Amino acid sequence: MPTRIPLEGRPGVGKSTVVRRLAALLLNRRAVGFTTEEIRQRGARTGFALETVDSGLRAVLAHVDLPGPPRVGRYGVDLGVMERLALPPLRSADPARGELVLIDELGRMELACTAFQDVVRWLFTSEIDIVATVHVKSDPFTDALKRRADIELVQVNRGNRDALPEDLATRFDSP
Repeated sequence: MPTRIPLEGRPGVGKSTVVRRLAALLLNRRAVGFTTEEIRQRGARTGFALETVDSGLRAVLAHVDLPGPPRVGRYGVDLGVMERLALPPLRSADPARGELVLIDELGRMELACTAFQDVVRWLFTSEIDIVATVHVKSDPFTDALKRRADIELVQVNRGNRDALPEDLATRFDSP
């Protein structure tokens, strides 16, 4: 049975850092998927970049200067970035190759892409191991995932965030 772990936590607690460190710690297993990172200018958050885990391709997913649609808060979202960068490695993930899917994150910007929602639904019913970050904030899509009987919801907080990457790497990286 595949392992499906949503990492739930408040904004800024370190969920993305856990996923990035987990990817870097894996020695015997290939990780596919993407991470996101804030874009800051003069100390202020102005957007978010998306970077693929396996190839390091990077693009601006959302920014205050992007017109959208869609718009999430003050950010215009470039759904083409989801289509070009995030979806291909997720669609090609293969349990026969022992890949681990990393998704950072299941947030409003990413979920504005309906094709992404479809791929996530498929992944959560497949035989592929998944680690995905998710906000504690209620959302119909993520709430449904968190209610699944076959997931292991892990709370990320300041007390466990430093140890989580190594704990997860040990669990997923066994030869």
